[in-house]
Amino acid sequence: MNIESLSHENGGPFTRAWGWLKALPEKLWAKAVDVAKKMKKLGEDDPRRIIHSLKVGLALTLVSLFNYIRPLYDGFGDNAIWAVLTVTLVLEFSVGATLGKGLNRMLATLSGGALGVGVHYLATLFGETGQPIVIGFFVFMIAATVTFVRFIPAMKARYDYGLLIFILTFCLISISSYREDDVIEMAHQRLTTIIIGSFVAIVICICICPVWIGENLHNRAVTNMEKLGNFLEGFGSEYFDIPEEGLSNMDDKSFLQGYKSVLTSKDTEETMANLARWELWNCRFGFRHPWKQYLKIGALSRECAYKVDVLNSYLNSKIQTPSEFQSKIQEPCTTICSESGKALKEIALELKKMTQTTSVNPHILNSKMAAENLKSLLNTTWLCENANLEETIPTAAVVLIVMDIVPYIEKISEALQELALLARFKWVDARVSP
Repeated sequence: MNIESLSHENGGPFTRAWGWLKALPEKLWAKAVDVAKKMKKLGEDDPRRIIHSLKVGLALTLVSLFNYIRPLYDGFGDNAIWAVLTVTLVLEFSVGATLGKGLNRMLATLSGGALGVGVHYLATLFGETGQPIVIGFFVFMIAATVTFVRFIPAMKARYDYGLLIFILTFCLISISSYREDDVIEMAHQRLTTIIIGSFVAIVICICICPVWIGENLHNRAVTNMEKLGNFLEGFGSEYFDIPEEGLSNMDDKSFLQGYKSVLTSKDTEETMANLARWELWNCRFGFRHPWKQYLKIGALSRECAYKVDVLNSYLNSKIQTPSEFQSKIQEPCTTICSESGKALKEIALELKKMTQTTSVNPHILNSKMAAENLKSLLNTTWLCENANLEETIPTAAVVLIVMDIVPYIEKISEALQELALLARFKWVDARVSP
């Protein structure tokens, strides 16, 4: 066995190359199977990705008719390819992203093309010698100015793509006009094909299984609060080793890790909120829905999640807390965790159903009362005289963090009330059973 392996390793380059070629089909097949499994899982995780791929294929097929049908091609010529490019660049996964890009592209093309034509006719007044100088001057000034405007946060958030297309269209029209005779016809054809491509992309995105980014943002806020509520509800019993009756689903401890996605949600939520503002036809949320309020709720949820993350780090602490000290703080501490978790779940339920109730108020009140009791308990002289500080400090830190979470729950509830007022959520009496 060893002799054969040595002889194979010491074989010449042709022997090694032949061995590699013999193993190549098997390796390629294994790689293809692996890629197919990954693609299958990608589609199973979110079937909307498959639908979006089909929508892109349909849209490109429709705009490609400009090249296949002779009357259409004669009307637009080589500029028909701009419709294909527009669909490729504009048709995004969500309605908000598609509308934002489509409207930005159409408006930027119109304004950039009109300005390019104006600069062309202004440059012709300076003769053949002065024309390229005037065009070059305006290209420099406008490109530099618009590029600087792109750094403004408000403009970058909503109109960055439009400003980029404005620069591109203006430069193409103004620079091409120096060699082209009929600049107005060229600008008209490009504008028309881009409008047609944007219109096709928007219609297909809205009419065929639309994906509303605003609804995704709404559901994300609900899910984040549910994750925080699950953690807080289970933290007390987990930290103090209290057996839970009838909660077999807690055995996997997955609720202890679910909150971590809330910590890194800032950039995603800001992007989703900016895109959701373009979704004017979303029948569930209506016109001018207060999407900015979701950013406020998200910021408060993250601040609460930071506290939760610190609590989670104490779960694996090996320092043994004196049983007498633990027995004193266990009940109020678990009450705070349980009531805070229930409060967050009630807030999530109200947001999910877009209703206003008073069902969250008792849980917030109970958690505040428990926090006051725990605070007075920590200030007693018994703890200072009899407790071993080295052993009690970690648990005391947990208690202080748990108490500090209560104000954040109250702030989240107030933020939801503001959202309910701005968005006109339906009022439901909490005493009435659904």
